[in-house]
Parts: sequence; C-alpha cells; structure tokens
Amino acid sequence: MHNKFKKLTLAAAVASVAFAGQAQAGGYQINEQSVSGQGYGHAGRSSNVNDATIVYGNPAGMSFLDRAQITAGGTFLSVDTDISNVTASRTLDAGIAQGGAPIGTQVPVGAIPGTNDGDMVPGTLVPFAFYAHPVNERLAFGFGVYAPFGSKTEYEENFQGRYFGDFTELRVVSAQPTVSYRFNDQWSAGIGVTYNQVEGELRRQLPTSAAFNAAGDVDSRVEGDDDGWGYNLGVIYQPVPETTLGLTYRSAVEYELEGTFQATDPLGNVVRADTANLDLTTPETLNFSLTQQMTDRLKLMFGASWVRWSQFEEISILGSQGNEITNEQQNYSNAWAFSTGGEYQLTPTVALRAGVALDFTPTNDQDRSVRIPSDERRIFSIGAGWTPTADLTLDFAYSYLTERSTFVEQDRQDLLASAQTGGMAVGGATYSADYKNEAHGFGAQLTYRF
Repeated sequence: MHNKFKKLTLAAAVASVAFAGQAQAGGYQINEQSVSGQGYGHAGRSSNVNDATIVYGNPAGMSFLDRAQITAGGTFLSVDTDISNVTASRTLDAGIAQGGAPIGTQVPVGAIPGTNDGDMVPGTLVPFAFYAHPVNERLAFGFGVYAPFGSKTEYEENFQGRYFGDFTELRVVSAQPTVSYRFNDQWSAGIGVTYNQVEGELRRQLPTSAAFNAAGDVDSRVEGDDDGWGYNLGVIYQPVPETTLGLTYRSAVEYELEGTFQATDPLGNVVRADTANLDLTTPETLNFSLTQQMTDRLKLMFGASWVRWSQFEEISILGSQGNEITNEQQNYSNAWAFSTGGEYQLTPTVALRAGVALDFTPTNDQDRSVRIPSDERRIFSIGAGWTPTADLTLDFAYSYLTERSTFVEQDRQDLLASAQTGGMAVGGATYSADYKNEAHGFGAQLTYRF
C-alpha cells in the first residue's frame, strides 16, 4: 500500500494546495461588509456615508460622520445548486485493460459509481464589526474586522466528482485600523492598514482499485494557514452638497501558505504525509461610486468595481525539498462588476432601499473545477433602515443571486497506480457536468451612535 500510493498521494497534496489558490481566486470575493449597503446593491460603496461600515467602503468617508458610532451585523448566505447532464468515467491503461502490460494510453472502462446531489454549499453567516470616531470636523479614526474572501463546498461522500475535490473551506479575516482627514468641504482622504489571516482545508479522494468504489478510497487532505499585510486608500470629492464621488483602492495581499498533507486509507492508516508550500496573492481592487441626492427624500447611486485577477496566472507548488513539484497555468482575466441602486426616506425614521448588480467572472471554461463551479452573477437586493431614536439604527436586507448556467469538464490521468509498474499511474478519471447556482442573502445590522 505504501509503495502504491507514495507518488500519487504527493500529487494529491499538490493538487489540494493548488485548489486553495483556485478557491481564493475563483470569483469568491465576499461583498458582505455592510447590510445598509447590501440593501441598494452596494452601488454607493465608496460614496454613500450611512454608518461605520464606511471604514471598509471608503476610509475617507469617516470624516463625514458627525459623531462616534459602532456598527455590527452579518449576512446569512444560503446557496442552492443543481447538477445535471453528468458524465463521469473511469480510465485505465489500454494494455492493462486487455490483460497485458501498460502501453501508456488510457481508455474509458466504465462509469464512476456515485451521486450528484448538488446543494454542496452549507449555509454560512458572514459577520462584521466597525467603529468610527470623528476627533473633530476634519480628523477621524476607525477600526474594522471583516471577511474579504471565503468559500466552502462540501459534497456528499459518494459524489461522482470526488476525485477532483469533495471538500473545500477557505477563510480570510481582516483587521483594519483606519484614519481619514477632511481637507475642506469638498475633499477628504483616508488610509487603512489591513492585517489578514487565511486558513484553509481541502480534500479529495484517490481510488484504490480499477472499480473506483467509494468504500475503498484514500482520503487526501491538506490544511494550511498564513498571514499578510495590505492597505486601503480612499478619496471622496463633493463638487456640490448633493453630489458625492468616491474612489477606493485595496492592495493585493501576498501569502506564503505552508500546508501539511495527509492521506488516510479506509482503515484509518496514514499512507503518506508530506508538506507543500504555495505562494498566493489575492488581487488588488478598485471601486468607484457616485451618490446623487435627487430630492430631500430620494438619492440614487451607481458603482463600478475592477479586480485585477490577471495577476493570478499560475500556481507554483514547492515540495518539502524546495523543488517545484508542479506548475499549473490559470490565466484568469481582470473582471468588472457594476451596480445601481437607490434609497427613499419614507418617513423620518424609515428608509427603503433597492439595487441590482452584475458581477462578471474572472474564470475560464478550461480551468473551472468542481470546487468553485461559478460563473457570471446577477444580484437583486432590497432593504430598509429603521431609526427609532437618534442614537440607534437597525438595518435589514435581502439579496437574491442567480448565476449563468455553467459547466465543469475535468480530466486526470494520474489517480490510479499499479504495483507491477512500480507505482506509475495507469488509471484516471473524467468528470463533466452542468451547474446552476442560486443564492439568498439575509442581512441584519445594528448601529449605535455615542
């Protein structure tokens, strides 16, 4: 057993760490840092100053707040996925399939047994908390804790695509001290320094026989973590009191993930353990938004965001000896997102909000995987804010996200080894399927002013 899986389990470790980068960079940038902003589709993220969540939206906006305040809340995300038109086949060396010696060419030998239940993303709460403190009419300080990136997929045990990934969990948490300064009635600037921690766990299965029965699979998993520093810059310009323009830049963050890998057979025996290292950079982003006060009660907003995903061109994995084990091309594209929304002050204490957003995917059809099977998104949001007293505001929002139907096509030829070939890979698998994703987001937050 040890000889059989020595090379293959190391390859599984490499693939698992590689998928950590894909999970991070596959369009799963989290927008849930403000429920008041969620209500109008985050259209005014950099220009609309509602509460302390502006610490994230645009650090320059803190100097437009009239007094100290704390805002805390979260959004619960519920994702539904439908998997259809599945083709999953086992492959085997043509020579071995005919009872002879391997010849180096693999052919399909039957379907992979298993299921495709879908709905593999469990419900998740994304929390946040911010504090903003104006020192005087010009200077303000703030602090925030939030999640800028994250994802989780957990398929059933008998998932047909389990050899390409059956569990993925990635979490990035950021802490951001911030300062802003208002130069005059028109201009304000701000800067925030971010300390970021990333943790992840990824799993996939390896077959032990040409039958590819789930009961005999070896479970391969990797866990890793790291931290890194980044920064945010923001500027706000008000040419007239009714018009606010905002621009925010968020830097890339570099990580050097150190992972531990372990492969375990069905009896609980560890058949291989190793380390793997991955250099990972989360992309820089640029957000522009406009807030226009149309009347005393109505204001409209527009926003545009650009993410420099083209930085993510490849994944280079180093083994325990410092050698490059693999180099995988990703070739992601820079991506845009656009949103528009509005807020109507129904009464002195109640504000109503609505917005719509279009989020383009950076992924490409060739590299899309079962771990992150996502595509372009449309997001429709409604929300409301209730201020029963001058010191307290409660905000609520609901968002419906629908993705364009997409597909996954994956092929691996190095999943199964043969003792008679000295551990050389002689079998693999293919998996293709159509995915349709939808999501519901339910948000609530509280703002208290001092």
